Amino acid sequence: MKEIRTQIIFIICFLAAWQVVYQMQVFPQMMFPSLKEIGQSFIDGFKDDSLLQYTLYSMSLIIKGLAIGIVLAFIFSSIAVVSKIFHSIYNLVVSVCDLLPGVALLPLAILWIGIGEGTIIFIVVHSILWPMSRSIMDGFKSVSSIYIESGKNMGLKGLGLVIGVYLPAAFTHVLSGMRVGWARAWRGLISVEMIFGTTGSGAGIGWFIFMKRTNVDIAGVFAALIVIIIIGIIVEYGVFHTIEKRTVKKWGMVR
Repeated sequence: MKEIRTQIIFIICFLAAWQVVYQMQVFPQMMFPSLKEIGQSFIDGFKDDSLLQYTLYSMSLIIKGLAIGIVLAFIFSSIAVVSKIFHSIYNLVVSVCDLLPGVALLPLAILWIGIGEGTIIFIVVHSILWPMSRSIMDGFKSVSSIYIESGKNMGLKGLGLVIGVYLPAAFTHVLSGMRVGWARAWRGLISVEMIFGTTGSGAGIGWFIFMKRTNVDIAGVFAALIVIIIIGIIVEYGVFHTIEKRTVKKWGMVR
């Protein structure tokens, strides 16, 4: 509760400072809207501008991409922990690909996959696969040899050893990798939508921001940013904190 109170006080102070800056007209009002204008744009976005549909479409793409990326990261990292040859190759691939921004791969993705959902999902998978694989492999390296030998003595090997020993012992790294991968994938999705525009199935929140920016509706841009922040807070505190509380905190692995 003390942490929550501190966060609420910070938010109130931030909003108050924002309104003071607006009243002082430090920046042009068109470029720096008031809280009232942003709030009204937020309401109008859901009421008149189909902001909910844009948001749901973006969420459908991020869920598909995350599912594919997480599964691939687990598969490749698990193979790497049981095969030294694959580990040396995959570690090099992760080191190289993790440096490539997803947006930089967009022209190639359009040429390879075409204009559509597949291209956006490809960028999302790219954004989560490499940082999560790196975290998982680092976590597997940190597992105590005592745990590994105990698992082998119990008859575990291969995938059974990974699931029964490596994964639980390195779950803090796995969760950290999921957090980093989610954040990068979410940013990549919004960036690609702002560049990519629409697909045959619809348009996302990034396209909503692009349209508002084109129409010089800065309050509408901030309203969309608030939606992005709210989604991030829900995922962080509603998903990751819940998983952390029921796993690594319950197991006594973190405070």
